[in-house]
Amino acid sequence: MMGYHYFDHAAATAMDERVVQAMLPFMSATFYNPSATYGPARQVSAELELARARVAHWLGARPSEVIFTAGGTESDNLAIHGVMATALRSDPSANLVVTAIEHDAVLRPADKYEVHIAPADSQGMVKVSELAASIDGHTALVSVMYANNEVGTIQPLRDVAAVVSAERDRRRAAGNPLPIYLHTDACQAANYLDLHTARLGVDLMTLNGGKIYGPKQSGVLYVRGGLELQPTIHGGGQESGLRSGTENVAAAIGLAAALDLVQAERQGEVHRLQALQRLFINEISVRIPAAKINGSLKKRLPNNVHLTLPGTDNERVLVKLEAAGILAAAGSACSASSQEPSHVLRAIGLSDDEAQASLRFSTGRATDEAAVRAAVDALVSLA
Repeated sequence: MMGYHYFDHAAATAMDERVVQAMLPFMSATFYNPSATYGPARQVSAELELARARVAHWLGARPSEVIFTAGGTESDNLAIHGVMATALRSDPSANLVVTAIEHDAVLRPADKYEVHIAPADSQGMVKVSELAASIDGHTALVSVMYANNEVGTIQPLRDVAAVVSAERDRRRAAGNPLPIYLHTDACQAANYLDLHTARLGVDLMTLNGGKIYGPKQSGVLYVRGGLELQPTIHGGGQESGLRSGTENVAAAIGLAAALDLVQAERQGEVHRLQALQRLFINEISVRIPAAKINGSLKKRLPNNVHLTLPGTDNERVLVKLEAAGILAAAGSACSASSQEPSHVLRAIGLSDDEAQASLRFSTGRATDEAAVRAAVDALVSLA
């Protein structure tokens, strides 16, 4: 990254050197298949289970409730397809509710079923009352992301959990046996927010190692004990039968190490990034008065600044920013090649022209005050 200021931590983070060191033995000398029965393999299996327990600690969960996957997308797919496949066996009319601002890793699998879309307000906050109205007696799953990957708004998960809990009570009283579960995609939240699943009231949670200074293609799905989930990958029955295939031990070790680090260092990093965020927003407000900050200013990830520069084209601005040494994004990296305006920005009421004039700056460990001032200077020169 020599010569650049990196403002796309929401898309990818550099692996922490401590994570790399934790992974290295399992990529060379300690390479054994954890399912084998001889001594060295049993030791690898023990290390894998230790990593599982470390993840479970931060989730307030049992190790058996932690499933290692190959990333956030796979975890989201397993949650949605797994719950819906089970629900449809007992209720052919089973449906699910998701929000309009979910990542495509939730929206695309949800489209395979009868799905109700709950709207968000102009700040990117889910409208809980309208989400509640979308739930009926056939709803098997509600999926609400913990924090939005584009505009950074933190969702009221506890309020959503209360809605789901009230629906469970109604079903018990009515004799409706269909379970209803709450899933959250917490990929963007894991660096900065509490992940304790019981405090949040969630039944399933998705994590992604590549967003927390761990390895790409590493992920977790938390599955609350007693929840019946159908696997999407079949084979040797690894990961409690939910994710068959020889485990990527190095990736699991790396994800666990990365989660340990970001959660242990969370408060200090949140405080540091909030100061940089305030500086960024204040400087933009003063120096580019026409700019609009998107998303909630109060309930927001500390590393996110999402803005609209009226009358500009974000693709052209990004090219010029890169030439000035600033790497930023127009939105989700997973949909960057799409010519369509962001579905998240449309959902919060931006016109297509406004969406096309919007940029995301996401900070991280590599960001300091000099980088923020350089980004603002570059934007001022282009505005």
